[in-house]
Amino acid sequence: MDYDEPRALRLLVMMPALNEAATLAGVIARIPKSFEGIAEIRVLVVDDGSTDDTVAIARAAGARVISHGRNLGVGIALQTGLAEALRLGVDVAVNIDSDGQFAPEDIAKIIVPVVEGQADFVTASRFLDPALVPEMPGVKKLGNWGMARIISGLIGQRFEDVSCGFRCYGREALLRLVLLGRFTYTQESFLVLSQKGLRMQEMPMKVRGVREFGKSRIASNLFNYAWRTLGIIFGFIRDYSPALLFNNLTGALALSSLGFGGFFVWHRLTSGAFTPHIWAGFVAAFLFGLAILVFSLGQVAQMIARLRSVQEQQLYLVRRYLPRLGDPPPPGAPHAD
Repeated sequence: MDYDEPRALRLLVMMPALNEAATLAGVIARIPKSFEGIAEIRVLVVDDGSTDDTVAIARAAGARVISHGRNLGVGIALQTGLAEALRLGVDVAVNIDSDGQFAPEDIAKIIVPVVEGQADFVTASRFLDPALVPEMPGVKKLGNWGMARIISGLIGQRFEDVSCGFRCYGREALLRLVLLGRFTYTQESFLVLSQKGLRMQEMPMKVRGVREFGKSRIASNLFNYAWRTLGIIFGFIRDYSPALLFNNLTGALALSSLGFGGFFVWHRLTSGAFTPHIWAGFVAAFLFGLAILVFSLGQVAQMIARLRSVQEQQLYLVRRYLPRLGDPPPPGAPHAD
């Protein structure tokens, strides 16, 4: 059997939810019952420790529910949804918030590039089309702009919105995506998929700028959001591109050492004495030793990153073929009696 033979596409709509009883039923009811190119549609609500009627409402609306039992974070909620998408063997997965900020009818638009084989990952964008920019506080717009510039610079592809929670993942993206962040997943997804060389697109979409009920649990405190998101970005650089971190730090330390050392030698040659700036020689020696240490740590980090790359390739192969190991072997293939 050809593992890559064409077959009817299956779609999973993933909806992380935390106390969304006020909006959840309406969002599920608005999900279209059919899409061009899709043979099967499933709806999954990942309950991240709700204390209201979210779970009961989701089940009554016809969605399958996976409950964490306690609040683990939206990053973990998405990882749960992605794991279920892999278990079900779906070809396309859409992540959409349960609070009604995104129009479920737009799922029909966001899946098109993936269904037609033009992209592996598509994200909705609130800022790509100036006519569709939603109403939101200026500080949030500035924060979104700054985060988009950081991520775009790291991955080498320009995006206007890297924090939107309405996204579509193709089969290859589902197989390749390995996320670790608990707090959020939005920026980390771009970094990981770019590192894997997958095709990513941005699609302008009309989005409600503020929640109809309650407030955002992710971006309600902008300082905390920025701090924790930058921590996720730093962790990605450390794990996947340690040379970017360690080599730059080594260079900075070496240049500082050279500066202090040059001053120390200049003072000795012009004054004929080491004092009173003998301290510069000690500082130069310390910084040079520290540069060597950081460079050595960087080499170890690069070796670990290579091992990680090999392990993720093995994980990809397991994800890709293991769910279908029960398929009958092709004619002539050796098999056990």
